[in-house]
Amino acid sequence: MNEKDLPVMGRRGLIASLGTAAAGELIVSVTPSVAAAPTVTEGKPIQERAPSILVFDINETTLDIDHTAPVFQRVFGDKAVLREWFAQLVLYSNAITLAGPYATFFELGVGVLKMLADIHRVSLKPSDIDELRNRFQTMPPHPDVVQGLTELKGQGFRLIAFTNSPPVKPTPAENAGLYKFFEREFSIDRVRRFKPAAQCYHMVAEELGVEMADCGMVAAHVWDTLGAQAAGFSGGALITRGVNAPLRVANIPQPQIVVPDFVALAAETAKVWRQ
Repeated sequence: MNEKDLPVMGRRGLIASLGTAAAGELIVSVTPSVAAAPTVTEGKPIQERAPSILVFDINETTLDIDHTAPVFQRVFGDKAVLREWFAQLVLYSNAITLAGPYATFFELGVGVLKMLADIHRVSLKPSDIDELRNRFQTMPPHPDVVQGLTELKGQGFRLIAFTNSPPVKPTPAENAGLYKFFEREFSIDRVRRFKPAAQCYHMVAEELGVEMADCGMVAAHVWDTLGAQAAGFSGGALITRGVNAPLRVANIPQPQIVVPDFVALAAETAKVWRQ
């Protein structure tokens, strides 16, 4: 993809964010006031600005990746390998962002599956790859998502979907019936860098025609909320789903909201970002 493929607004913003960096370098722009943003204390936000636009990660945050577990149970004899696969998929998406080349999230997913088959010394059939692709495309939403999104929309937030997955139609979010909640869906494929690269979050704000501080990131992954806040989003909300937790390290942006699911998210946003 080159400059002429982008709309004027997005093109200008991306040129500004990329600057004169050589191809393959990762740009990380940290806003000091955002990076130092503290967490919620007794339900009160300590921040200068609350987001009016909530940007949602899709894979695992809204959609249940355990839908793909039967493939891993059959191929590896252990459905827990799903978590190994997904962690490696995220690792290598970040590795190629730092290194410079690009492949789509789906292409990487197949490559990582083949790599794990070699490591675990199991055979992999084309039908296994096809099933994983189909299951990944048709993941259902977590049971709390529809209620949570309904309540958030009722609170007046603009809701945006933002995924590492390529813009293949229909998208996983569309297949899951979530499009009625989202104003727009963006893919990192536009900038050919994976989250949490700063260009990804800048692209969303630029395409929406809003300031970075108007946006808050909602994700089940600390690296996603961290990346968005470091890039300039005013808020972050971490959905733990019983298996995640904040990264409590000094000088690392912390999410203002940490909750187990979307129903709890809607309850907290009403107190923290809508008072």
